[in-house]
Amino acid sequence: MKCPYCGTTDHKVIDSRPAEEGLAIRRRRECPSCGGRFTTYEKIEKIPLMVIKKDNSREPFDRDKLLKGLLKACEKRPVDVEALAIEIENTLSNSLKAEVNSAEVGDMVMERLKKLDEIAYVRFASVYRQFKDVDSFMQELEKFKKEK
Repeated sequence: MKCPYCGTTDHKVIDSRPAEEGLAIRRRRECPSCGGRFTTYEKIEKIPLMVIKKDNSREPFDRDKLLKGLLKACEKRPVDVEALAIEIENTLSNSLKAEVNSAEVGDMVMERLKKLDEIAYVRFASVYRQFKDVDSFMQELEKFKKEK
């Protein structure tokens, strides 16, 4: 690895600590040639997880995309969306599957939100289930109330 300031490959680690909830190591480095300091991150290389969409197209799993959906559903609610997104991503990664259906990801989110926050669950369900009318939405609410 080259120093971003002078380009030499000789540098030393002056601080090392866990990052991203233990999924990475943050290293603070110093270049003895120019005195510049910079930060690097070390992560385990993962096999990319592909998501199979409803139209059978495939795209790489994107935690940021999941996070955006969670942020909308959990707006002004006491839910740690970052931790929830990391939990779902780790569950999917640990399943050792190369591909997962988008419906499976959505169901995982619904299952967890149901336990964490009822309002966030209803918000997410309203978008995820793509209700055609108020009656279908009310049926989902009734189903939720009976399970509770």
